[in-house]
Amino acid sequence: MRTDRWWFPPLVTFVGLAAWVTYATVRVFMHKWYFVEAYHYLTPFYSPCITDRCVPEAALFGTPLPSFWLIPEAAFTLPFLLLFRLTCYYYRKAYYRAFWLSPPACAVPDGHARYTGETRFPLIFQNAHRYAFYAAVIISVINTWDAIIAFHSPGGGFGFGLGNVILVGNVVMLWAYTLSCHSCRHIAGGRLKHFSKHPVRYRFWTFVSKLNTRHMQLAWITLGTLAVTDFYVMAVSAEWFSDLRFVG
Repeated sequence: MRTDRWWFPPLVTFVGLAAWVTYATVRVFMHKWYFVEAYHYLTPFYSPCITDRCVPEAALFGTPLPSFWLIPEAAFTLPFLLLFRLTCYYYRKAYYRAFWLSPPACAVPDGHARYTGETRFPLIFQNAHRYAFYAAVIISVINTWDAIIAFHSPGGGFGFGLGNVILVGNVVMLWAYTLSCHSCRHIAGGRLKHFSKHPVRYRFWTFVSKLNTRHMQLAWITLGTLAVTDFYVMAVSAEWFSDLRFVG
């Protein structure tokens, strides 16, 4: 019986997520323009690079996988990142409403005749979110290392440009989103009975709790920073334009 534009927020969510998934899928299977050798810029969509298509300088963990076109360069990490996003508490709300219409909005009938929650296949796997969080932390460490080793000039020594600013900004936002996760908040202090006896964990829990209030915003911001970072690395790698250098 709602007469307002209740359908608008889920529509915007549908368009935004669909656009990002389309872009990311195309980029993952392009198998090119992912690395700028002169500045060691590696897009997070291809990190770590582990197929034998990878440029040796970009393959920090070797190249154990063959170059079959269906195998993405970051085949070891992308499934865990996808699982982390799919099982995220905010993203569940977002795509449940926008894609499954379950329910499409508050006080609007569910688009399905039956509702079983997350107790049956495949949604029962939403309970794996905590384990996906552990994997996301490891992947964030790898992305951080990628951003650090990019601080060099083509002639050797220290150097940085606009690409470094973008890589670091993306890493900072990824850490903020990862640490704002509800599972991280529970891990930090969910089982503590006396905060006074655990001051370090209490302070970390307080920090994570503040981030947690921005979890939705950080979820969208990181989609944007990932796309911008990937596009910038792609553009410089394809020589559409040159990197703006500040030092070196």
